[in-house]
Amino acid sequence: MKHKRGDLVTVATCNLNQWALDFDGNVKRILISCKEAKEKGATYRLGPELEICGYGCDDHYLESDTFLHCWESLEELFEKGATDDLLCDFGMPILHAGVRYNCRVLCRNKRILTIRPKTALADSGNYRESRYFTAYQPPSSGEQEQIQLPTFWADKFDQYVAPFGVGFLQCADGTTIGCESCEELWTPHSSHIDMALTGVEIIGNGSGSHHELRKLNARLGLMISATQKCGGLYLYANQRGCDGGRLYYDGCAMIVCNGKVLAQAKQFDVEEVQTIVATVDLDDVRSYRASIPSFGIQAANARQSLTSQSVLCDIKVGIRHGSKLLPTEEIELKIHSPEEECCLGPSCWLWDFLRRSGAAGYFLPLSGGADSSSVAMIVGSMTIMVTEAAQKDPSGYVAAECRKVCMKEDDPLWVPATPQEFAQCILHTTYMGTANSSKATESRAKRLGEVIGSYHRSIKIDLAVSAMIKIFFLATGKTPDFSSRGGTISEDLALQN
Repeated sequence: MKHKRGDLVTVATCNLNQWALDFDGNVKRILISCKEAKEKGATYRLGPELEICGYGCDDHYLESDTFLHCWESLEELFEKGATDDLLCDFGMPILHAGVRYNCRVLCRNKRILTIRPKTALADSGNYRESRYFTAYQPPSSGEQEQIQLPTFWADKFDQYVAPFGVGFLQCADGTTIGCESCEELWTPHSSHIDMALTGVEIIGNGSGSHHELRKLNARLGLMISATQKCGGLYLYANQRGCDGGRLYYDGCAMIVCNGKVLAQAKQFDVEEVQTIVATVDLDDVRSYRASIPSFGIQAANARQSLTSQSVLCDIKVGIRHGSKLLPTEEIELKIHSPEEECCLGPSCWLWDFLRRSGAAGYFLPLSGGADSSSVAMIVGSMTIMVTEAAQKDPSGYVAAECRKVCMKEDDPLWVPATPQEFAQCILHTTYMGTANSSKATESRAKRLGEVIGSYHRSIKIDLAVSAMIKIFFLATGKTPDFSSRGGTISEDLALQN
């Protein structure tokens, strides 16, 4: 008898370099990710948290225009075919019954299947989500809520209401799909636990997670642990880049199944969109769970108390028997060293800031010491990453942005031949020496500038220093001096800097 595998499903997740309030640009990048997902055979696509407006909108979440423009952007995504034959999980803010929620919107074929609000908000560290949103609490009755859609939406797509709450999709082919958002993965009672006990097989986590040193290790540990304990197919999407603020979102979208990582996107990169896919046999998920007797006991006991409810939908995401596709094998993880993280994260942030701010470049007083030299090397790392990406695709977006920054737009095929050529256009370094400076530091600054390729100058600033000391004397009646000549430590540091 010919062996037949169970139901196969190909799923996609992505890194997106979104920009706060850049609705047109955000829609363009979402469309690219949906197109790439379809080209790779996926039937389900997951996007980052609040991807339509960009995560870092801050107090603009308190403005009704932000919510309206998100609906208009979703309308454009529908019109341009993003959801045609593709189940899409979008992130956007939604106003329901006068309350602002951070939501996941699951759509297919120009139809909103369900809207899932976030139940646990991030308020630690750099996060202030409760300033803008409210954590959703399911009704005590346990019934699924309905949200009334905007009037223009009903007129255009003939859909007036949609399910709203912590429900999951029960597809016509038996596949079950749920979602949680960012912080919910980090809480003691994570949403994926209840969903797994309810029988949900695919869980998508759209996140807006910024970079912290070694944070990826903790994030990865949580996803592997979640699927090792509960089984299931877990997708993680994230923003990647600077979206207008001081944070850098570090991407690294992943697909994990039963504790094994099947696909991983880059953590640091200058490309705006990266889509990854994996094919999974859902029978492997069912068998894995069946092999854990305690899971079955808890699932049976918990069914009466769980708040997750199924939303029936007439769609199919699985690939039935007879497909020639094979399940994706486990991959070897790429984890950067702490030193690489310290270099690559700021490098990518500087590139996004440079190209989106309209600045002509960076000016760096290069003293030859450790601090300024480290900053110079971070910019040097940026030039290497951008040059490699531009040379790889001279007609691509990175190359176009490179030409704009370097004011080479008259030549549509120009890309920097070397990172040094790029650095010559955007990095200006200057050694500002005085009578107290050494030849060694001046030489180090010059040689480092040559290696990086910066436009470098050495100047003397004794006149400026003397003027400042005279002004200080006129104001205080005191002349500062170096500690070796009887001055205080504060005076010494002030004269050095």
